[in-house]
Parts: sequence; structure tokens; C-alpha cells
Amino acid sequence: MSIPERTLRAVREAQPWQPRSWQGKRATQQPEYHDPDALQRVLDQLATFPPLVTSWEVLTLKQTLAEAQEGKRFLLQGGDCAENFADCNNEVIANRLKVLLQMSLVLVHGLRMPVVRVGRFAGQYAKPRSADFETRGDVTLPSYRGDLVNGAAFDADSRRADPQRLLKGHARSAMTMNFVRALVDGGFADLHHPEYWNLDWVEQSPLADEYRRMVADIGEAVRFMETLAGEPIAGFRRAEFYTSHEALLLHYEQALTRQVPRQWGWFDLSTHFPWIGMRTNDVEGAHVEFCRGIRNPLAVKIGPSMAPAPLKRLVEILNPDDEPGRLTLIHRMGAGGIGEYLPPLIEAVKSAGRGVLWCCDPMHGNTETLGNGTKTRRFANIRSELEQAFDIHAACGTRLGGVHLELTGEDVTECLGGARDLSETDLTRAYKSTVDPRLNYEQALELAMLVVRKSGSGNPPA
Repeated sequence: MSIPERTLRAVREAQPWQPRSWQGKRATQQPEYHDPDALQRVLDQLATFPPLVTSWEVLTLKQTLAEAQEGKRFLLQGGDCAENFADCNNEVIANRLKVLLQMSLVLVHGLRMPVVRVGRFAGQYAKPRSADFETRGDVTLPSYRGDLVNGAAFDADSRRADPQRLLKGHARSAMTMNFVRALVDGGFADLHHPEYWNLDWVEQSPLADEYRRMVADIGEAVRFMETLAGEPIAGFRRAEFYTSHEALLLHYEQALTRQVPRQWGWFDLSTHFPWIGMRTNDVEGAHVEFCRGIRNPLAVKIGPSMAPAPLKRLVEILNPDDEPGRLTLIHRMGAGGIGEYLPPLIEAVKSAGRGVLWCCDPMHGNTETLGNGTKTRRFANIRSELEQAFDIHAACGTRLGGVHLELTGEDVTECLGGARDLSETDLTRAYKSTVDPRLNYEQALELAMLVVRKSGSGNPPA
């Protein structure tokens, strides 16, 4: 064990923590279960189930995030707003993987650096809500909080929080993770065959020609390198993928938090990379208390309501030893607010002498509701926030090291604008999200190309 690791372990052991410590704090965004005994039986079962990820995968991700923090890698984190049980099938999972692979290929080609690929999948089944109840006409029911909690249908049975859904969510997370691992290990991510990643419905995309040119350039580079080496290079045949989800339902996270042989401390083995949402990032709250005690790399969403002093305290609590790769700050300000709200937060972290990985979520701050009640996001606002993020970090002397996106590989029309300039009328064609609108493939690929252009001009050198 290295000296820094011994120091870190000593500090953590001096601050007593158990997976249940959060229960002594105020826990928001938790469902109300009507049968506590039924919930406890489910949690007891979960505690005996095999973990979904391993501790060595978690620590490897932390190391790669440390390199991203140093400017040597770029974080691409993306996936569904909220997974649903019905979409746990091979086509949806493979298409989601294809989009992330294609985006990472664009980023690797343009940024000339490795990409850390993290999916919002294999566990993103729960969502925080702005209101506990939803009213339609004369009927008021609990809000839909994701398939891990209740059903989306607007009836009393569907909206009742059901602990059995925790078991279903674990099972589907395991199936998703196993399928992703099988695809990656079986050559699906092989750079020699990027045609595996093609999505049938986008053959006529306005971006297709530019993407194909990138694929051809990379193919030539791969062949050149292997010619020099005199043999195939194994690293070109697979890509590392990691999972992430919001650590929202604390009973579920606690049940999957374990100690493992030959490692000190606790790991949340429900995912590689848990994050704390903007609605649960209170420094005195239960979510921060839970996350401070696990060894996983962590992310925290921060928005316009975050002030510099609480942010500095949050960083101190979650990463007291300034461990590289431990903490990612995902800012989500909105295109109209990022210029006002982000610079003071960057300066607060800098003044504390703390190292973090800065990541931009240009999605959540730009959500709006149209006159017909449809939730959407304008691609122009998403693009603007991301462009401003690069410029602001450059002006502050920091580096934007990642993006966090809600996207899908399905042929959806949920966000306005983009390569095909989707209109309000287009949204009616294929609006499928049950919670928030997602980028489709074309819009996601366009953002990846934007990152390449802005990163070259809007970030300080590593």
C-alpha cells in the first residue's frame, strides 16, 4: 500500500462510517413504501446477491478519471434519462452502445487522446422529481419516480411504490451489464470493424459523410500502426466501458455496498460511478453522507442554486484528501445562466486548492415545456451552453474535461433542432421518453463534433 493510500485509509477510519450512516440524516427524494417489512425482506435479499461490478473495475475507473483530471483523457458520459424495464433488450442496449462508440471515435480522432466511456445504464432506473404528487383533472397520485420505484401509467396501482421493483431493477441491470461485457469482449468495439456500430435508420444523415471520413482516417492509422508493429495490436480490438447512475434510492445503494477481500473500506458495487443529483447535494443531507464513505469515484451535479461556500464544503466532505480521480463536478446551469453562475464556483474550487474533474451537462438546465405540455430541449441552447462552458473554463484557467448527456440510439424526435432541424411538429412523430427528452443519434454526434472543435480552441493545454 502506497503512503498516500495509507494516509487516506487512516483518515477514513478516523471518521466512523457504515453503509447505514445516512439513515441518521435527512433523506430527500425517497419513495414512501406502505409495507416496511416487505421492503426489508427485499433489501435482505439484495444484500445476498452478487455485485453488479467489481472493486478492481471501480479503482481502474478512478485512475482513468485522474488522468482526465490532468487533461490526458476526456470523459464521455451518456445514456437514457431514465431506463425502463421494457427496454432491457438486445437491440436497445446495442444501439445505445453504438452511439457512445461512434461519439468516442469522433472524440478520439479529433482530440488525439483516449476517451473514458461511461454509460448512464445498467441501473439508471430511478429519477428525482420536483413534486411528490401529480394531478390530472380531479385525480392526484404519487409522481412517477422511475421503474425502480413505480409505474408510469396514471392509476393508483401503478403509482404505488413497490419494493419488488428493486429486485427487478437489479436483475435488469445485471442483464444489461452482462450483455455489454459480452459485446465488448466479443469484438463489438473492435476499431477494425466500426461498421458494426452503424445504425440503420441514419444512413441518410447529413453528418454521415463527415463521420465516414473519420472512420476511414482511423482505419488507415490502425493499419499503419499494425504494419509498423508487424502484428495486430490487441488494444484496438476492445474498449473499456463503465456504468453510472444517480445514487438516489439509498436503501438500494446500501444493500449493494460491500467490503471485499484484500481491499480496505467500502465499495458501492451497484455501479462503477455513482453521482449525487442537484436535488440531493445538501452537505448535511443523507446522500452526501452515504457517498462520502464509499471508495468509488463520485460525481455531483451542481446548478444555479449552488453557492461557492457550500460547494467548497461539499468538496471537502467528499474528497478530504484531494485524491485524484475521486470527484467530478458536473455543472448544469442552462445556456442563459452559465455565464453568471459558473465562474464563481470555479474560482471557489481553485481558491481551496482542490483538484476536480469538470464536466458539463448541457441538457438539464435547458429543459422547457411547450404550449401543448410536451417537455423538450432546444439543440441551439444545448450547443450554446456547451460552447460557453469551454470558453468559461479557458478564461478561468481550468479545463472542461467531460460531457454528460441524455441520449439514445433510437429513432426519436424529442429535442428541437439539430442536423435535421426538428420542429415542434416533428416531436409528435417519435416522442418516446417517459421523463425527460433525449438527444437522438444525429444530435449526439453533432455535439461530439462540437466538442472536438471547441476543445482545440477553448481549453488551456494539459
